[in-house]
Amino acid sequence: MRRLATAAVALGAAAALAACGSVLPGSGGPAATDLEPAGDTRAHDPALVVGEGDEPWYVFSTGDVRVGAGSPQVRRSDDDGRTWEDVGTVWDAASRPHWVYERIPGVQNFWAPDVVEHDGTWYLYYSASTFGSNRSLIGLMTSPTLDPDDPAFAWTDHGEVVASEPGRDDWNAIDPSVLDVDGTPWMAFGSFWGGIQLVELTWPEGTRADPAAEPVTIASRIGAENAIEAPTLVERDGWFYLFVSRDSCCRGSDSTYSTAVGRSRDVTGPYVDREGREMTADGGEVLLTTRGDRVGPGGESYSRGYLAHHWYDAAAGGEIRLGIRELAWDDEGWPIATTREEQDEDRG
Repeated sequence: MRRLATAAVALGAAAALAACGSVLPGSGGPAATDLEPAGDTRAHDPALVVGEGDEPWYVFSTGDVRVGAGSPQVRRSDDDGRTWEDVGTVWDAASRPHWVYERIPGVQNFWAPDVVEHDGTWYLYYSASTFGSNRSLIGLMTSPTLDPDDPAFAWTDHGEVVASEPGRDDWNAIDPSVLDVDGTPWMAFGSFWGGIQLVELTWPEGTRADPAAEPVTIASRIGAENAIEAPTLVERDGWFYLFVSRDSCCRGSDSTYSTAVGRSRDVTGPYVDREGREMTADGGEVLLTTRGDRVGPGGESYSRGYLAHHWYDAAAGGEIRLGIRELAWDDEGWPIATTREEQDEDRG
């Protein structure tokens, strides 16, 4: 999943984060729209695909070993992201990528997918790992369509894109996010260990342009645990934005996850926050954090102006929920994910 917490985050750090999120930049200015998704919204690490015009929306999310052999799950909305239904999984026990189980012993659920389109083909990147280990990989499947009712629908396995090994790599090959920049695809990835990494890919293969090239570190926390993961790359008005999730997920109502963002004029960085702090040194503008019963928002993705994330519902015993915000942007070009109602709460 878009997480790999190996130790508890210090309570002081969590308290500082909550305090930082209590007054968000932009309060009283532009406001985001909360779609308040309904239906089947048990989506962890959602990868959002917003359809054009009347096309359906899709969410791909972390798998469940009890369903589809741990395959990424798929949900569809026919009313612009407001109501969701389960439409299955990417693969079943017969069609799953069996080679992954040899590469990553103990893998069960496949985590944190990303889905992008290029030249009429859909590319699905997925994560394979186990908790507490950076013996991990990102794999790739493609399909000519996302519609399971289309006769052309079929996912084809293209194997491994990048992998990390304990003792060899100081980074973790999970949580992919792919952005096409003027015809060149770039993939951000990473969870804890060495932070968020960036590699160049190539079309139409969708794999690394140079497998021997060292990844570039574009974001990192200060401290041994390095609780940062789930990158999302976005290009807008001459800026590249890097969204990340910080601190601990996957603990229900006890989760301390939050979402932060920085930006750069170059996809390779450096990414900085509003105060000019580099994201390689713990910088990052807080975008979403715990508010009342909405605990630990993170595992985010972006599509056509909308930010999807998961959160834990404290009022329902920590159940996982899908959140979708139509972002607003302030006069300085920074994204705002808070609604008008939430901004009123910030002002007290």
